Amino acid sequence: MIRVLALLAVLLLTGGARAPILVPEISQHRVEVRQGFTGADLLLFGAILDPGGTRAAQDYDIVVVLKGPVQSIVLREKRKVAGIWVNADNTEFRSAPSFFAIAASRPLRRIVDEKTAAIYELGLDRLQLSPIGTIDPEDQHRFSAGLVDLMRRQGLYREDDHGVTISSQVLYQARIALPSQVRTGTYTAETFAIRQGRVITSAVTRVDVSKQGFERFVANQADGNGLFYGLFVVAVSVGMGWVAGRLFALI
Repeated sequence: MIRVLALLAVLLLTGGARAPILVPEISQHRVEVRQGFTGADLLLFGAILDPGGTRAAQDYDIVVVLKGPVQSIVLREKRKVAGIWVNADNTEFRSAPSFFAIAASRPLRRIVDEKTAAIYELGLDRLQLSPIGTIDPEDQHRFSAGLVDLMRRQGLYREDDHGVTISSQVLYQARIALPSQVRTGTYTAETFAIRQGRVITSAVTRVDVSKQGFERFVANQADGNGLFYGLFVVAVSVGMGWVAGRLFALI
């Protein structure tokens, strides 16, 4: 009975209209990291349709978010003391995305209000990084802004207010580049259809980024067989040193 009443309330608020359907797709569901990997260019595209499969009756803004696996990051602030740069304050974020790119059909501030942006993390300034322990709000804001700026300069965080193009209010597409230093794991690509500041519907696709070939062998040994990996690294270092010594001796 409660569920029926809730459904009736939603229908009254929306005028009986049903939410559109997002049909998302991505150019690559699997990215292989091999020797010489220079990055990948992903095309995220799809369609906005009415539940009956026809063109949506209303216009929508589209926002696409590609997020990498979360990680724990310790951020240290440096200060200059007596002419020497030293580590000062620090904080740790437990759930910082290793990669975060957001593309929108127009500037985010014109699509959603601050509350909606915070709920759905629509924007680099809306990331919920979850610091560990108690921290002063001003310090948290400073460290969060510092982490976002650092990741942005490394090409791992991006925001493009005009990165989504919409054709005839049916088809949309966005291009997001993965840099060569991306972390392996499962990436989520979430698409939001927004109208009058409200998220009407969303859909998720996934991309697996994995190491292949010799890089995969090295990574697996480093994670699962630390002793063998250590011996292997030492042997390679000694071998390269011996070869370099012989070459210099012949010159």
